[in-house]
Amino acid sequence: MTPALVRQHVRHTATVPDTEPRARARDWSEIQERMLVPLYEAVYARLDVGSGTRLLALGCGSGLALLLAAARGATVTGVDSSRPERLALARRRLLPEPWDTRTRATARIVDGSPRDAAVHGSPAYTVVTAFEPIGCLAGDSEGLAGLLAAATPLTEKGAPVVLAGWGPPERCATASVLRVATKLADPLRSPGSWRPALRDDLEEVSQRAGLRPDGSGRVACPFGYADLDSAVRGLLSTGLFDAAVAATDRNQVDKELTEALHAHQRPDGTVWMANVFRYLIARSP
Repeated sequence: MTPALVRQHVRHTATVPDTEPRARARDWSEIQERMLVPLYEAVYARLDVGSGTRLLALGCGSGLALLLAAARGATVTGVDSSRPERLALARRRLLPEPWDTRTRATARIVDGSPRDAAVHGSPAYTVVTAFEPIGCLAGDSEGLAGLLAAATPLTEKGAPVVLAGWGPPERCATASVLRVATKLADPLRSPGSWRPALRDDLEEVSQRAGLRPDGSGRVACPFGYADLDSAVRGLLSTGLFDAAVAATDRNQVDKELTEALHAHQRPDGTVWMANVFRYLIARSP
């Protein structure tokens, strides 16, 4: 897969009126979600995800990471309870239509909590992933430790649990663009405004969940877009700018976001921002 096809997600923590949730979910799945493919592939390669893997994905969204794991032969279960529009897209990607004679018994999509992913008599999960990056929005890790703690009883002893986060701001060109969200959201002192990623974000969450850190890595995940319009739509689909929209309005956010992106536009009109993301591998009790 070429760099232009590879690129990111972010936890939706701010409540903002959205008259087109389906359109935004499509923007996420068609424009933004692929930005994190290098992260998914690096983790799967390191953990040797394949035909013997039973993978549980927390916050699976529209399911691209699940699709990549299934393509490696893994049996996958995706869990999400906060974004029904994205989950509907995951079902389309991973589950067969009623008239399709081919079956994908290797995939399940669950609207609910990790406990809802338990199936009596089924083997334990061998890998758990929480790929939605944290460490970029104030409060974006709230609730994640609880989800991880609820998932670990469903795993084999010592199974790897993967968390993902933004890398250092100086290694993420998108950080300068995301500061627009902070500037516009600050009047509300919103918990959903951008903040720089901290070195121990992932370790702190894993410790709260009762997990044992067991390795980490960094992966280059450039954000590449065909033009400014695609870049604006993709970034807005992440939820990172929801607090800014709530504090001002969509037109103001579009305008200032476009202005910030001009610095990353190439002569051919494409937009390119180099970023580094970090992952932590922890072990279940």
